[in-house]
Amino acid sequence: MLLGFVTPMTLRAQSKHVDAVDLDKIPPRIIRACCAFGYDLKLWGVPFVKIDQVISVDDLGEHRYMGKQSEGIGTIYTNKGGFIDIGHVRDHIDWTRYLYAVILNSRGKGEVVLHLRKEAGRKTLYLNVPAQFDDNDCILLAGKITYDFSLWHEISTWFGASTIPFVKEKFSSFSVEDVYSNLLGIHVGMKSLRSKLPFNEAATKLIGSTLDSLAVVKTAKETYDAYNAVHNKWYTNKKRIPRTDVTLKRDPDVLNSARPWIVPDQANTIANPVVLEVPILNSKGELLTDFYQFTIDLNHRFPVEELFPNSSNSVISQNDFGVFLTRITDDLQIMEQTTMAGSK
Repeated sequence: MLLGFVTPMTLRAQSKHVDAVDLDKIPPRIIRACCAFGYDLKLWGVPFVKIDQVISVDDLGEHRYMGKQSEGIGTIYTNKGGFIDIGHVRDHIDWTRYLYAVILNSRGKGEVVLHLRKEAGRKTLYLNVPAQFDDNDCILLAGKITYDFSLWHEISTWFGASTIPFVKEKFSSFSVEDVYSNLLGIHVGMKSLRSKLPFNEAATKLIGSTLDSLAVVKTAKETYDAYNAVHNKWYTNKKRIPRTDVTLKRDPDVLNSARPWIVPDQANTIANPVVLEVPILNSKGELLTDFYQFTIDLNHRFPVEELFPNSSNSVISQNDFGVFLTRITDDLQIMEQTTMAGSK
């Protein structure tokens, strides 16, 4: 039963960290230009242009909610977290902040419905946040929902969704740095919301300290060296984007956590690589999924009857993501076997 319908226009901020959040404007799925995994990458049909988005810690600059040209984006290598896509980190910091604002203002209002931008189907978020949820529970809930949104982007691009019409993004779906960078941004976003500093200042400081805790490399050359170590193993620049086989390794084992991919010659020498956990429970030990539902009315790209034979419609929720991840894992195994057979 729909207890109440609230559009973003009716929501009003109640916290210093959401004062600058425009609740009337749902952020785009991708706020900043993100990076393909690798460097010296080429685009199909665009000769003499190569993609190279490696940065160093000196290029990071200050974080700005919803982006600013002066922000540093690109990829950087860390010894305990693998490759980090800073654009993904920043986007998920900001999505966490936006959803925190929405959650905070829906608290105690019954069911609140938020219609989201389409992505491989109509997306809708249903919230039912109890009045007794404290701010920390709201932050955890924002982190969990942000992660679900990010995971859906990876799933949908695997099945053919794209941000730019007719340019498939399957080549980057579940690449080894994507989900880890997303979840890292969510953790930084949650810490920023708990900070007493203004949000942008907190996020700026926490991006730097978090990268330091992951033993970030100090120069761009060290990131290039890390890429060189996995060239033709995790990616290749011998193919052109958007060919799927630009990306050679992917990680769909990400339902509840994300592990770092450390370059092979360092994997046995790096102590305590940092695995990131997805927020699952609130402060009372209750499942966060009890307080929301994220649904997608799937479009024609999905084999709905095959994936969900007992379903009477094409609407799925975050609770069905495991089905997609199992299918993608199976697809990857078949692709790997085909590649190995073809190389003999």
